[in-house]
Amino acid sequence: MIFATNNTNKVKEVQSLLPAVLQVQTLKEAGIDIDIPEPHDTLEANALEKARVIHQMTGQDCFSEDTGLEVAALNGEPGVRSARYAGEVKSDAANMALLLHKLEGSENRKARFRTVVALILNGQEHLFEGICEGRIIAAPKGSEGFGYDPIFVPDGSESSFAEMGMDEKNKFSHRKKAVAQLVTFLNQQPQT
Repeated sequence: MIFATNNTNKVKEVQSLLPAVLQVQTLKEAGIDIDIPEPHDTLEANALEKARVIHQMTGQDCFSEDTGLEVAALNGEPGVRSARYAGEVKSDAANMALLLHKLEGSENRKARFRTVVALILNGQEHLFEGICEGRIIAAPKGSEGFGYDPIFVPDGSESSFAEMGMDEKNKFSHRKKAVAQLVTFLNQQPQT
């Protein structure tokens, strides 16, 4: 099944969550070299956009995801703009710096990661959502992960996502929760 993303970090993370019998094919492996636009105002619409583009191009079953960091004190920013928060050129460091600057002096550090997975299977569209509640810390910690992982600490932990290995991160992960729903759904489908 094609995973409609060019983000190698997401591919590694998602593949680690899937049963071995489900082989994910990246866009690159499928011979597709495009950057799919994310023009919409919601994670759901962007996830569906990516899946629809690849489904229209290939006719194959596929899935995609869109993830946003939603910070309470910033009215849900960066949200759907998480990857390009500091500008159109994607920069994890610039995004984190802008977020931390906007939170200066704020005591409310509550935040959550939210992932929406869009699946197109046999021409039908399905959505799955995963949420991880947590907080934004004052300065980056750790070198694992990607995106906002160095400044996000999930509820129930004292470590940032960037201080965790994949197994520990998956105990909390928004992406794992959404992918687990996807896997459960796929396991319920009749075998063809």
